[in-house]
Amino acid sequence: MRNTISVKPELIRWAIKRSGLAFADLAANVPHLADWQSGKKEPTLRQLEDFAKRTTTPLGYFFLSVPPVEKLAIPDFRTMDDSVPERPSPNLLDTLYDMQRRQHWMRDYLIEQGHEELPFVGSARMSRPIESVAVSIREALGLDGDWAEQCRSWEDALRKLRAAIEDIEIMVAASGVVGLNNTRALDPDEFRGFVLSDRHAPLIFVNAADSKSAQMFTLAHELAHVWVGKDGVFNLINTMPASDEVEEFCNHVAAEFLVPADNFRTHWPGVKDATNPFKKLAGSFKVSPIVVARRALDMDLIDRARFYAFYAQNQLEWRKNKETKESSGGNFYATQNIRLGRRFSLAVVQAAREGKLLYRDAYQLTGLRGKTFERYAAQVIQPSKV
Repeated sequence: MRNTISVKPELIRWAIKRSGLAFADLAANVPHLADWQSGKKEPTLRQLEDFAKRTTTPLGYFFLSVPPVEKLAIPDFRTMDDSVPERPSPNLLDTLYDMQRRQHWMRDYLIEQGHEELPFVGSARMSRPIESVAVSIREALGLDGDWAEQCRSWEDALRKLRAAIEDIEIMVAASGVVGLNNTRALDPDEFRGFVLSDRHAPLIFVNAADSKSAQMFTLAHELAHVWVGKDGVFNLINTMPASDEVEEFCNHVAAEFLVPADNFRTHWPGVKDATNPFKKLAGSFKVSPIVVARRALDMDLIDRARFYAFYAQNQLEWRKNKETKESSGGNFYATQNIRLGRRFSLAVVQAAREGKLLYRDAYQLTGLRGKTFERYAAQVIQPSKV
């Protein structure tokens, strides 16, 4: 008779619910699952290890007396049907923990290197005018008020914005999956991004599973969070923030940063009666149509019904194009620059090559190992310093 492990049925049921997976799908690959959750049978250690892996549950949790209460370590500004989601998914938790590990290492590394605190982190008071904060962000980034209009497309504007943010020593990471695991996709409806504020090593994470048009607004929103100096995770349903003064302030700053009100008022009269004025202005400002529509809403030029209708149609078109478009997967090493962020990658590679970081730890921080790490490092390393 095989030795079994005594696991309380409520822990099995909790793990199933926590995973977000359908019971039928799990049961098809986990024999006796129904009996485990009812208490009629107990799993062997090997079976429990397999179940833990399939549900992305830490094995040690199954030896607790009651299910643990998992909470985000940063303020939760997510909303779902006008309420806070019941619990964060394992994918969100693992992504947050990974980013926290990166930030903790980067912070210690920068302090050891003698880097000073970043003056703009937490510099904005919410009593300041929105326009003033947006201007201060643009000035710090070295961008003019019409910076996006000078780009060939809004995709180019997104790349330019990422580069400018990293140039002022803010880490930016973007991924649509947990680590390098393509079977664990991040859900934009659960969260679109989060910010880990710190005076030495602020970090912005963008959910790359979202449309690039939504990513643009999310990145600007997160940037405003850095200026306010507040951590937070958010999903920005329909680009709308939670009912919180910090979130609302950051959303207004993001809109003003991307499309200055004065510039918008100059362009609006010439397109307002067009069939699709948002797409026309998107071509002028080199931002997404969603950002333009959101700006029009903020300035009371359109009502919420019109904005929501356009947003829903835009997202429908994006999902349709995403499903039909064939992807080559792109260059793996170029993708890592986006997943890890150029600034963070350069710091890790330099530290490893200078003997200030064990290669074992560099592998853990980047998720890249052996020859894969070395090939990536060869492309990342530059004569410039972090």
